[in-house]
Order: sequence, then structure tokens, then C-alpha cells
Amino acid sequence: MIMNLFFSKAFLFVSCASLYACHSYGQNKHTDTSPEDTLKINVITNETHQVIEHFGASDAWSAQFVGLWPEKKKNAIAELLFSSEADAHGNPKGIGLSMWRFNAGAGSAEQGEQSGIRDEWRRAESFLNADGTYDWNKQAGQVWFAKAARAHGVGNLLIFPNSPPVSMTKTGKAYAKDGQSNLKEDKYPAFGEYLAQVIKGLGEKGLKVDYVSPVNEPQWDWSDGGQEGTPFWNNEIAGIAKAVDQALEENNLTTKIDIAEAGKINYLYEQADKEGRGEQVTNFFNPSSSNYIGDLKHLSRTISAHSYFTTSPYESAVEQRASLNAMIQSVPDLKYWMSEYCILGGNGGEINGNGRDMGIEPALYIAKVIHNDLTVSNASAWHWWIAISPYNYKDGLIYIDKNKEDGEFYESKMLWALGNYSRFIRPGYQRLSVEINSQKQQSPDLLVSAYSSADQHETVLVFVNSGIKDVEVGLFEDGDSKSIKSLYITSKDKDLEAEVIDVSVNNIVIPARSIVTAVTER
Repeated sequence: MIMNLFFSKAFLFVSCASLYACHSYGQNKHTDTSPEDTLKINVITNETHQVIEHFGASDAWSAQFVGLWPEKKKNAIAELLFSSEADAHGNPKGIGLSMWRFNAGAGSAEQGEQSGIRDEWRRAESFLNADGTYDWNKQAGQVWFAKAARAHGVGNLLIFPNSPPVSMTKTGKAYAKDGQSNLKEDKYPAFGEYLAQVIKGLGEKGLKVDYVSPVNEPQWDWSDGGQEGTPFWNNEIAGIAKAVDQALEENNLTTKIDIAEAGKINYLYEQADKEGRGEQVTNFFNPSSSNYIGDLKHLSRTISAHSYFTTSPYESAVEQRASLNAMIQSVPDLKYWMSEYCILGGNGGEINGNGRDMGIEPALYIAKVIHNDLTVSNASAWHWWIAISPYNYKDGLIYIDKNKEDGEFYESKMLWALGNYSRFIRPGYQRLSVEINSQKQQSPDLLVSAYSSADQHETVLVFVNSGIKDVEVGLFEDGDSKSIKSLYITSKDKDLEAEVIDVSVNNIVIPARSIVTAVTER
């Protein structure tokens, strides 16, 4: 039944057998291959889709400490995350993120052990003092990274609280009790004003805040003391958005509001298991809804969700993203952001979130997730969760020793896999349709997406070959052969490495178990 749905809607899935039955690929570019072995990749330039706004990651929670590490080390980490420059060999120095997410803490760090949050690294300072004054010297490590992002040319800054300040919560803590929302009923205006003051305070430090996301994964209970957090019902989110909108207006701020960071993508288009917390597209953007906020002046014409627990198996991942896109398309001019992801859970046995893995396996997995989020749900933005992780989990682009004052840092393949997209697909690029051997359906073993630069001078193609054989491809645009300007590979032994290529040819080999970005001139 699922397969019939996929083929009837012509979304991006076919079995490996249907695409590869007549092909036998060699192990490298020097093996025997005949013309029929080469897949024809054709970009259709008059079939345009979403315009990409940004790729991002968040500073939670390690930046509060790493931002105070020795200059040489924190600068090296910032370069890996933010730089769009290349070294003397043409290799990217970093992944060129275009959005940085700043966690506006609730004050659990000041409470210390009394906060009830067991892990000190998951507590967060707050600019707001208990007496109602502000201390702009707080969150200094995070401010350092936000300034480093700006210095490297990162054009977008977003602030997000996981919880309101503890002085505004019902529990007096930065996490909830019994799955009930943890913002006092009379503190909505104060919460909006607090966020406006944080935006102004960061602005005085030279940090323009482009977006504020006032709630995070409101479907979850956040009652176990694992980190700052609180659930909210949709009507409460609507009330918060109105309070933030009013505060932004009264303070003459241009910051846009991002709603609603759903814990899973299906909460945007269906009620699922969270009555009163699902169907968020309809709740917030249908004028007939009692929770309608689509007319707020500062509300971004965007709705956001997280890809957790919806990425395996592949067929289900595509089906859910197709359903999400259908819902988004039903609202005029509404855009979708995939605003948080790392590898959690068991993913149907495909890959497990437990344990660090610096190798290519998790990198290939997230590359497929990015591909589906961009090409099926038409996300105009894609954001990773914690950029810097001290944990034994698949949650970090960069890993560090869990040391507050100094330590070593380690690059993961997941960093560079994201870079295959973020470094080359810049804000303003637009996704184009792609055919493989005249078919738009794609095999999960070989995924291809294409993006035109804003000036239409170049096309970026990203290939994800998770199969065990090399694949030779020929590149075309609208049926005309295209030569390659540059090529970058992430594999088990390469980290977004620039390849030396013959620019006069249009055939390239996509190595087995690799992510490859090819840039062609239009």
C-alpha cells in the first residue's frame, strides 16, 4: 500500500533493482565501463522549487565553555563551522554555515545543583537577573561564538529559549512538572519583553538578531530534569507569539518570529498522539482557527519542525515528507524549515544514535536525511542540533573533551557531509529538478539534487552514493552536456576534499560510500 502511494504521487523513491538492473559499475574510474554504464544526470532549469535560505547549527550547550577556551583552539573550531574560504590546495577550511542559533538560557546555571538539571553542561545562564535587571556579561562564551560567526560572514542569527527565565516559570525551575506548560499565565507579556530585551542587548554587542524562536519541541513533557525545556499547547504558543510580536513592535525591532519547532514533522500536518499540540500548520496559519497568528506583523511566513524519529525506514521517511509538503503547499506563500536534527534512537536498526562515530556511516545517513528534507518536504532551511558535543552520541559536528577550560577537539565526517551542502548551496540558491536516465524517481542508494546560484551563473549538484559500488555519471542541463568547474568529496578517507579534475569532461565517478558536490557553470 505504501509503495502504491509512492508511485502514484511520483515522489523520489524507486527500488534499487528498478534503477540498477541493467547496470554494472566498476570500482574506480580506471575500470572497464561502457557508455551504457554511465548514468545521465540531467538538470531541468525551468523546473524550479524552493529558494534556500540557510544551513545552520546551534551553540547549545558547549559554546558557553568552549567560547572561553584558549584563542587558538576556539578560533580553529569557529573556522571549521563558519569559514567559506579554501586553503592553498583548494580544500574548504570550513563548512560555511549561514545561520547560527543562540540559546538564550533560562538561568539554570545560576541555580547550580538546585536547578535539578543533573548535567552541568546542559544548564544555561540567563541575561536576566533575579531582581529583574540584565547582566550583558553573561553567556560570554556564546557571545564569542556568535561574534565569530558574524566575522566569518554568517548572515543569519537566531535566538531560542528552551524555557522562559526561571523567574517566570510555575516550578521556579527551567523544566516542567508532569508535562504541564511552565510559563505562568500572567507572564506572557513579560516573556515577550524579555526576548525583546535580549535582542536589543545582543544588538548593542554588534549582533543583529534576525529571528527569535520562542518555543522548542512543545510536544514533549520536559519534566525529567535532563535539560531546560517546557511543553506548550497550541493556544499557549499562539498567546506567546502575540506577546512577542507586541514586544518587538513596541521596541522598534525588525526581528522575525519562527514558529513552532515541532518535535517531529508529522505534528505539523496531523494531530498524531498529541491532541491540542498537533496540526500546527492549520492551527497557526488557517484564518478560521482560534489559534490563527498568520497576520502578526513580525511572524515569519515560515513554520519549522525537527526531523527526529521520522527518518527510517526510507519509504516511510519519504511518505511523511510528502504529506508535510502537501500541507505546506495548501497555505499560500508558507515556507518550511527543518530546524533541528541529529541522529537519535535506533532508526529501525539502520543506524543507532548511541556512541560517537567519526566515520562515514553516520555521515551518509545524515546526507540522505538532508536530501529528503530538501527534495521531498521542500525545506528552505536545514539546521543541525549541537555544533559542538562533549557526549558519546551521534549529536556533534565537532566533538570535544568534556573540559570547561581547555581540551582537544575532533572533526566528524558528519561535519563535512553537511558541508557538502552548506558550503556550496548559499542563501538565495534555488533547487532545480533532476532526472536520472530520464526518470525523476531516485534510488536511495544514489540520490542527486541540484541548485542554481542566485545569479544563475553556476549549478551545484550534490550526490549521495551510499551503495557499495562506484557510479559513473554524465552531467547535462536541459539535455546539453555540461563540464565541471570543481568537485569535492567526503568519504572514509576524504573530508570535503577538492578533486583535481579535467574540466573539459562532463563524466565523473561518484565513489562508493561517498558524498560528492559538483559545481558546473551555467
